[in-house]
Amino acid sequence: MPLDFPAGIDRATIVERFRRVRTDSEALSAPLSPEDCLLQSMEAASPVKWNLAHTSWFFETFILTSHAPDYEPFHPDFCYLFNSYYNGVGDRHPRDIRGLVSRPSLERVYAYRKHVNEAMTAFIEKADEKTLAAILPLLNLGFAHEEQHQELLVTDLQHAMSFNPTKPVVYEDAGAGERNAAPEMRWRRMEGGLCDIGWDGDGFAFDNEGPRHKIYLHPFELANRPVTNAEFIAFIEDGGYETPDHWLSDGWDAVQAEGWKAPLYWCKDGERWRQYSLFGEREIDPHAPVCHVSHFEAAAYASWAGARLPTEVEWEAAASLFPTEGRFMKEGAPRAPAPAPEPQGDELLQLFGDVWEWTASAYLPYPGFAVADGAVGEYNGKFMSGQMVLRGGSCASPERHLRVSYRNFFPPDSRWQFSGFRLARDIN
Repeated sequence: MPLDFPAGIDRATIVERFRRVRTDSEALSAPLSPEDCLLQSMEAASPVKWNLAHTSWFFETFILTSHAPDYEPFHPDFCYLFNSYYNGVGDRHPRDIRGLVSRPSLERVYAYRKHVNEAMTAFIEKADEKTLAAILPLLNLGFAHEEQHQELLVTDLQHAMSFNPTKPVVYEDAGAGERNAAPEMRWRRMEGGLCDIGWDGDGFAFDNEGPRHKIYLHPFELANRPVTNAEFIAFIEDGGYETPDHWLSDGWDAVQAEGWKAPLYWCKDGERWRQYSLFGEREIDPHAPVCHVSHFEAAAYASWAGARLPTEVEWEAAASLFPTEGRFMKEGAPRAPAPAPEPQGDELLQLFGDVWEWTASAYLPYPGFAVADGAVGEYNGKFMSGQMVLRGGSCASPERHLRVSYRNFFPPDSRWQFSGFRLARDIN
């Protein structure tokens, strides 16, 4: 796995990187009460307290217990309570009832974090160079893992808070007031041909982003920006949720079973649509990208619009032509998606850092992909079934994760992430 520290071993830099990622997690939880931190609103979402403990468990299990001979685990029960899905490590507490674990207390979880922080810092500072060089891939994975859980902490918390009838404000929106109009949707022509896909850089990337390989693309067109709220409202008002014509079979079943009438967190106030977020309930910005939609909703809209979703290969090939600038989560403060600026020529807008973009691609291994040895090999590979790929990163994604090769994946009915989409179409 590539390293963030390829040129020698700078211990101070590694310690600072560790400290920063740990501090960012705690900044996100700082405005919350102990009661907030225990909430679990569905099986797919975890309590804030569990996320804070699990990220500590990861460093404890894969680095300290395995590589620091003098390390003493914080508590023998924590390996069971805060293991997520690593069968190679041992048994784990059922995922769907994590919110019932009122003890250990939040205070005790913070003590656990402090214990792990001190042990990790001492280990990095004192380990011999050979040992430290050998575990750098695990350190980098641990940093990226905690950053992923920062994003999950935000999205899981929003889902839980949405059930509170007082519609609480949790964070101040750093992007409030940005109300510019969305530019006209335009189409960027891609000629196709043989192209290279996947990661092969010098920095960190997850194992599922490679190996880099060649693939042939047919010519296609990609929309210059994601679909907006106003455009999706037109789909709703045209009976999009009321007729099966444009829906995949499983998608229409989900509409019927779940009673979907609009994206998640939307509600109708007279003639106006409103949406709940961690910044409180607000009137929907018609120019911002639609988000909190499933793959099924994205595909149905695309069919209704006479287009389709891009494949992940098409998305990456097009995105490779543009820089990774976006409105990502930074310094413990999530942001809301905002309208795109006016395009310059035929550039693509909002590829990174507003909404995750659903693709038409199932989450599968690239040619030559190999699962890593040991329990850490369970990180990505075993989920390559029954899920769809999203690309680009959202406003809740950490800055370091915004790159063209990053592959996110969720079941096609998932809606609680900041997930939107852009359109593609074939060139005949």
